[in-house]
Amino acid sequence: MPIGVVLPKSKDDVEAAVATCRRFEAPVLSRGGGTSLAGQCCNTAVVIDFSKYLNRVLWIDRHEKLERVQPGLILDHLRNRGEDGTPRVTFGPTPSTHDHCTIGGMIGNNSCGNYSIMSEFYGAGPRMSHNIAEMEVLTYDGLRLRVGPTSDSELQSIIAAGGRRGDIYGKLRDLRDRYADLIRTRFHEFPRRVSGYNLDGLLPEKGFNLAYALAGTESTCVIVLEATLHLVSSPPARSLVVIGFEDIYAAAAQMVAAREHKPIALEGFDDVLIDDNKKLGIHTEELKMLPQGKGWMLAEFAAETKEEADAMASGLMEAMGRSPGFVDEKLYDDPEAEKKIWEVRESGLGATAYVPGEPDTYEGWEDSAVPPERLGQYLRDIRSLAGKYGYESALYGHYGNGCVHARWNFDLRSEPGIRAFRSFLDEAADLVLSHGGSISGEHGDGQSKAELLPKMFGTELVEGFREFKSIWDPDWKMNPGKVVDPYPITSNLRLGTGYRPPQVKTHFAFPNDHGSFAHATTRCVGIGKCRRTDSGVMCPSFMVTREEKHTTRGRARTLWEMLNGEEIDGFRSEEAKEALDLCLSCKGCTNDCPVSVDMPTLKAEFLSHHYRGRLRPRPAYAFGLIDQAARLASKLPAVANLFAQSRAFKLAAGI
Repeated sequence: MPIGVVLPKSKDDVEAAVATCRRFEAPVLSRGGGTSLAGQCCNTAVVIDFSKYLNRVLWIDRHEKLERVQPGLILDHLRNRGEDGTPRVTFGPTPSTHDHCTIGGMIGNNSCGNYSIMSEFYGAGPRMSHNIAEMEVLTYDGLRLRVGPTSDSELQSIIAAGGRRGDIYGKLRDLRDRYADLIRTRFHEFPRRVSGYNLDGLLPEKGFNLAYALAGTESTCVIVLEATLHLVSSPPARSLVVIGFEDIYAAAAQMVAAREHKPIALEGFDDVLIDDNKKLGIHTEELKMLPQGKGWMLAEFAAETKEEADAMASGLMEAMGRSPGFVDEKLYDDPEAEKKIWEVRESGLGATAYVPGEPDTYEGWEDSAVPPERLGQYLRDIRSLAGKYGYESALYGHYGNGCVHARWNFDLRSEPGIRAFRSFLDEAADLVLSHGGSISGEHGDGQSKAELLPKMFGTELVEGFREFKSIWDPDWKMNPGKVVDPYPITSNLRLGTGYRPPQVKTHFAFPNDHGSFAHATTRCVGIGKCRRTDSGVMCPSFMVTREEKHTTRGRARTLWEMLNGEEIDGFRSEEAKEALDLCLSCKGCTNDCPVSVDMPTLKAEFLSHHYRGRLRPRPAYAFGLIDQAARLASKLPAVANLFAQSRAFKLAAGI
């Protein structure tokens, strides 16, 4: 549980909030869309949520391909602004949560996403760290400064000027000089090396770039106040091709060859993901549109004309048609069809969480990455290792960059299950590193993988991470316990061996949750689709208030905390009632939520317990007894109509 939440309206508000935290020695945690999967956006700290107010584009230079933004800006709002003008520009790194994740969160996690290969081939690079030109940041001790590439002469001048800024730059230079050889040895350069701090940004060949170095620090070093980002050209014509292979390993083996055609997106997914969609009964029409096969490559191309884009796609199709394991192919020319196929690929996290007839699945080893040339063998090896533990998952992701998404059926409630989970993580880390890969390829280290970093970088370089954090945050108050000196992986589990929720006798059956109200409150896995602001029907109250407590996710988490006694006092809780109060029971979440959180049913169940033995509000009786009132009114229609007309007049007159 956070200590409290701050919703700043200006940079000065952020500075004042941090000053207050400093006065009381309270930890601080910056937050964007809250969609992280490694535990980095949860802590016992004062949470500064930028998404409600600090969410604007400040300026855009289309010709220089630069855009200045606030940290709470939603990625799609940035992309829409860039593509709504001439010349058309966009932003490369694009997580599947692009319609609600924020730029600040993407900087914190060093995000990549579906179109990161676009910025790898045509822009500044695949990772968020490559795409930041400059940032304005705030330290816990109150220093505001702009950071970016620094020439040798600038570096010397800043250090000579002294003060807190000069002290930071001087210590970072000394850190670089002591660790430079080790950094060059241990920081392998491939598209999805996201784990650890980017100490390679301090190297002379990287331009002593502190914006690059601070990307991916997960709110453990500084607070981002503004960022200037590199954009990439966005040709208007798009072509999407999907190629079917005999299995996912054959598809993965062709990713290096496919990269030579320079698509703007290059993804992969297996037949397990398709089967999960079928079991859930989702995307049924879209699945019929796929070519034959049991493993698929998805590639998108962009050009100035449709003919040029189709020609690029045809070139890939011709090459893949001659490759081992090829089965079938399909080129999609209809934008609506292309959108539907992308929805199948982006369904991954939601479609693999609660599959009917299958055990629940969890994050924990969900975004490992290897060099693309190692991907085929890595997929075979990780599936073999998982089989040893009895774990299963769909395997999908940004295969053109070597990043693999998965969600495994860990047992996180028993001691043997948690021991097996922890053992699997050790072996999985050793495995991905044996392929020259990264423990995290997109979602960051947070708490769930940070204990594994010594395996990847060695204890000496991890000590360098510790020193890097101390230079920026000497009091260690920025998001403590994440990345460096982390809380143990198996601590702070949402479930764990102590998870003993009370058994609630319910009015509703909750058939998709084994009849359990408790299980229904765990259904939300944090995707955050209910935080969308300009599409879909979920969640209307959030679209107006921009408050997390008015999302389906916020309400589900509040009910979970209520049931487990975390600061919220059971079904009599006024806090829980307040969070549910603006829920319209519109059923939008039952359609739009990727894991089908049914908030209207949860709300009705809560209210039945909340008011048990107590008088309900008058509107509840008015609507709850409307059948009886209507039956009575039918006996005296003239009187009922007269009463209704009188009431309508009073309402219109404001009486």
